[in-house]
Amino acid sequence: MLPPHEEAMAREKYKSVILVFVALGVCLALFTAQVIAQSGHAGDLSKQITGAMAKFTASDEPQQIPAINFHNEQGQKIDLSAMAGKVVLINFWATWCDPCRREMKALDELQAQLGGSEFMVVALSSDRKGIPAVRKFYDDNGIKHLLAYNDKYGKAQRTMRVFGLPTTLLLDRRGRELGRLVGSAEWSSPEAVELIRAAMERA
Repeated sequence: MLPPHEEAMAREKYKSVILVFVALGVCLALFTAQVIAQSGHAGDLSKQITGAMAKFTASDEPQQIPAINFHNEQGQKIDLSAMAGKVVLINFWATWCDPCRREMKALDELQAQLGGSEFMVVALSSDRKGIPAVRKFYDDNGIKHLLAYNDKYGKAQRTMRVFGLPTTLLLDRRGRELGRLVGSAEWSSPEAVELIRAAMERA
């Protein structure tokens, strides 16, 4: 049996130890949450891979991609890295590709709905006839919200290991690949919108 003053000191010391462990636990939890948020595990998108997006394949982790460039409608060379800060859906297509043509309207609608400072669709054509072929297709088919981009000789397509058209890559704000969908898809569907919103929220 300890004297009263020593018993009181022991209780205070015990409380101090408990408080230290609680504080350490809180710090560890906050640190873990921050690491998870910064790592941005691509698997976070798995809940959105359903319905019209069932063919979308998410990367296990966001993947760094090679530097690529292409030309805009004014003939200027554009580096994809210049779009950092936005979530980007880059669609590799061509006007002679029937599945590509069929999904272009949906991509245009997606850009109209979500496009802005946080997100954009980059429809990158590999037409050998260049921007004029893209612009004619846009005008003939009422595509009003997509900008015309061209990768005339398919260099960007090969660099990104795109082996068939259409193929669409989803990139986070740091330009890392979150996943891709090979083949056509209904990009204005609720599932596609939810996938893009999820990428915007986590990036």
